[in-house]
Formats: sequence, structure tokens, C-alpha cells
Amino acid sequence: MHAVTYELLTEDTRGKARRGRLHTPHGTFETPMFMPVGTQATVKTLSPEELYEMGSQVILANTYHLFLRPGSGLIQRAGGLHRFMNYNRGMLTDSGGFQVFSLGAMRKITEEGVLFRSHIDGSKQFLSPEVSMRVQEELGADIAMAFDECIPYPSDETYTKRSTDRTLRWARRSLEAHTRPDQALFGIVQGGMYSQLRRESALGLQELDFAGYGIGGLSVGEPKPLMYDILDRTTDLMDKRKARYLMGVGTPDCLVEGVNLGVDMFDCVFPTRVARNGTAMTRHGRLVIRNAVYAEDFRPIDEECQCYTCRNFSRAYVRHLFKAEETFGLRLVSIHNLHFLLDFARRMREAIEQGRFQEFRRDFWDNWEEKDARPADL
Repeated sequence: MHAVTYELLTEDTRGKARRGRLHTPHGTFETPMFMPVGTQATVKTLSPEELYEMGSQVILANTYHLFLRPGSGLIQRAGGLHRFMNYNRGMLTDSGGFQVFSLGAMRKITEEGVLFRSHIDGSKQFLSPEVSMRVQEELGADIAMAFDECIPYPSDETYTKRSTDRTLRWARRSLEAHTRPDQALFGIVQGGMYSQLRRESALGLQELDFAGYGIGGLSVGEPKPLMYDILDRTTDLMDKRKARYLMGVGTPDCLVEGVNLGVDMFDCVFPTRVARNGTAMTRHGRLVIRNAVYAEDFRPIDEECQCYTCRNFSRAYVRHLFKAEETFGLRLVSIHNLHFLLDFARRMREAIEQGRFQEFRRDFWDNWEEKDARPADL
């Protein structure tokens, strides 16, 4: 029996959207869900209480960064990641693979693992499936991820095949090295933009019977129609009894299309990263609060939003904070952006329950400003 299980409640009769529940050692959580990212054991500028208030369920922490600083051993001695950062709900740690492979010339991949130089002090470090499992067990999140290789876009088929095969071998080693009974392990489907390689990866991982499955290597620069096509082909191959997690995706258009294609879980640094630059998320698209047009705009960021920011402050005030370089401004936009995505996921769940997800999806695209990105089936 896995420490984390997925319960399928209902499915959309006109698509692949699904409504479910994720049962974890730290509670039961509703899907589809968006998961805020707390890279270094904190969701930037926000407290756990603020996250609870906006409906946050599962959050992410980053294995690579916590491995380097302050070290997983220290976090283990503190009582684990939940106690260390005082977050009482679900938690997931990634494997460190994406961050390591994004280092480019600063890393060397072998069958054994990856040798790399720390971005902090240049010291030589090593991550492998076995090291990643040890670190994630010491961190103690509810869900750990198998160590994988995330390749860039574009990558040729020969290299993608070699990488996908290695990721499958690393998945077996991750499973063999993982011993913590109160922590679930998810495998990660790779295969780049090649549907046959995605098929081989998905079916090979399912034979290993992971608790759930991540979908990696998408939203890495490819055109969105290609991403949706590969995602559609991939979810068709995945076990309906297990959670499906599309990694690194966090804009409303990708969330609604991901849910339409059968995805249960999403995460991304996007909402807090763009918030620090003064960009807010709305039902129409991005709103750059720094722009002069908002200098005397006394409406909330989004008039339909009920977050703390929109209930209490105007666009003019938030713009003033950014122009004056006051940190409260980036906190306010971070609160808004995360609330927006968490509430967006809640409304998708409600639409699936009520049998009107396709109407929700169509209404979303009718209001979304990027009309050229509208899917062909709408």
C-alpha cells in the first residue's frame, strides 16, 4: 500500500477532465490542484497562515537547493521539512534533476549520476538516484520524485531515446533506494516531443508501480499546440487509478487545457516570480501593474477576485509601492497571483462536479486575451 493514494470521484463526459482526491499522511486534498512552489522551504514573501487562508493544499520544496543549503541532514534533525517550515498540509519534493540539468556546462552526466558544481560556491557535488532518495527521505515530504533527466527543447530523437532509457533505469534505482514507508514515490514520464518514446516511458514506469506519475519535459520552450498534443497522447497511456502531475506548468491557459487532457496536479514558480516584477494574473491575461495607465486606477487588480489584495487595495496603490520599491507591493501581487490560481483550480473542480467543465473552458477562452492560442476544438 502506497503512503499516498488517488481517489477518482468523477470524469467529464465530453473530455478527459477528472475530479479526485489525493490522500496523504498530512491530509486529504482535492484535485485538480495547483501547488505553490516553496523552492527554499518558503513560498517567497508569504507565511503558512496566508497560504492556508487562500486555500493552499500541497506545496513543493526543491531538493537541489535544500541539498546545498542548509542541507537535508539539518532539516531532518529539525524534525523534517513540515516542522522546519511549519507547514501542516501536503508537501512534495522534486528530485533535483531539472535544476541540475539546467546548469549546462557546470554538470557532467554519467550512468551513475550527475557531477556538478554548486551555483552557490562552486564546490563539486554529486546527485544520483540513490543520493536523491536519501536527501528526499531526510526532507520527509509526503511525495518524493524519482531522479530523472529533463532534456532541453529541441533535442534530436537519438539523444532523447538515450536519455529516456536512462531515466527509466534511474527510476528503477530510485524505487530500489527508496525505503521510507510514510512517503510516496512518483515516477516521471519523459520522452521529449516523440510520442513513441513517451509511450515507452509511460508503460515502462507503470510496470514499476509507482504511487503516482509526473509528466516531465513539457513547457520547456515548445509551441503550446505541440505540448498539448504530446500531453494528450501521454495521459491516454497513464493508469487512471494514479495521480497525474504535469510538472512546471502554472498559467491559467495551460491549467485549463491540462485538466481537459486529464491532469490532476500542477506546479510552477511563475505566479510568484512574475509578481516580483509587478505582473498580476487576471481572468483576461497579464496585468503589468507598473504601467503608467494604472497611476490613478482605483479599482482592485481583478474586480471579481476576493483575495486579501483585491479586497483592500487599488491598482494605483500597488503601483505606487512598486515605483517606491516597497516590498509590500511584491507581497500583495504574490498573494493575488497565488490566490487567483488556487481559486481557478477550485472553480475547475466545481465545474467538473457539475458536469459543465466544457462550458467553463469555453468561457475561459472567450475572455482570455491571447486569442491566437485558443485550441482548435473550441
